[in-house]
Amino acid sequence: MRTAATQLEDPFVHPALFYRDDAEYLAGTVGFITEGLEAGEPVAVSVPGAKLRLLRAELGDAQDRVQFFDMTEVGRNPGRIIPGVLRAFADKHPGRRVRIIGEPIWPTRTDTEYPACVQHEALINHAFTGREVSILCPYDTAGLSEQALRDAVATHPILIDSSGQRASDGYAPDRIVDSYNLPLAVPPLTAQQMTVQPGSLRTVRWLTAECGHRIGFPPDRLDDLLMAVTELASNSIEHGGGTGTMHLWADGPELVCQVSDRGHITDPLVGRTPREPHRTSGRGLLMVNHVADLVRMHTGPDGTTIEIRFVFHSS
Repeated sequence: MRTAATQLEDPFVHPALFYRDDAEYLAGTVGFITEGLEAGEPVAVSVPGAKLRLLRAELGDAQDRVQFFDMTEVGRNPGRIIPGVLRAFADKHPGRRVRIIGEPIWPTRTDTEYPACVQHEALINHAFTGREVSILCPYDTAGLSEQALRDAVATHPILIDSSGQRASDGYAPDRIVDSYNLPLAVPPLTAQQMTVQPGSLRTVRWLTAECGHRIGFPPDRLDDLLMAVTELASNSIEHGGGTGTMHLWADGPELVCQVSDRGHITDPLVGRTPREPHRTSGRGLLMVNHVADLVRMHTGPDGTTIEIRFVFHSS
């Protein structure tokens, strides 16, 4: 179990920045960026679009030396952030300390998205243990819930606000991972259901395509949907006791797929660790995280349910 003391001895640095307004946001982020640039460290910023524009305007010409990402796009699915944003940037600079600002939790995140967001923040501490990486995570104290701010104290060993910097006395990332390992929504009675078993993958794909066509799922994203559903079904057959149950339904603007089986996933970083190009095994959930708009999982000794969501029209 990681504690604040062990993290503070680690070359990996992971502070939370609590800000009330744009002035406090800039005070906490611009210095972090410029210090990195002055030290010759590669710097990336992945925050919501409005904050990107704010930082670009403040940095002026220095922005040309920073790599920017809109977190509402690259991090819409929190399960994609570690492999697709943070590791992708850090791994391009082996042997060098890198600095990243990442803001995966903003006020308009939904209650459905939030558990995956906070688990992501907790898992960063495991994903970067021992690495020369600094990741600063801003938190909007005026817009976020008290629960989100309390969770930030538990997922970050260092806390920064207008009064200065201090060690977190509530740092407990493993507790956060466990406490948000929550049962997922029960599929509605109108959901399509089928048994996943050896020899059923063609039927799984046909049923998914038929459901997508019926609800108006965009054709240009159908391949991503079929790939993700097929990977989940294949994992159930291979790792979940040979069989599973799949449900498909529309939830407002989203197509939802749940696959449940008797397997137990014990690696909290499953689907979040990049794989070497020559390896073909262990990439299923990584690929699912890459294409889905949200991935959530509930797992334990009695079985695992994985839920994926694809937005198919504006709400």
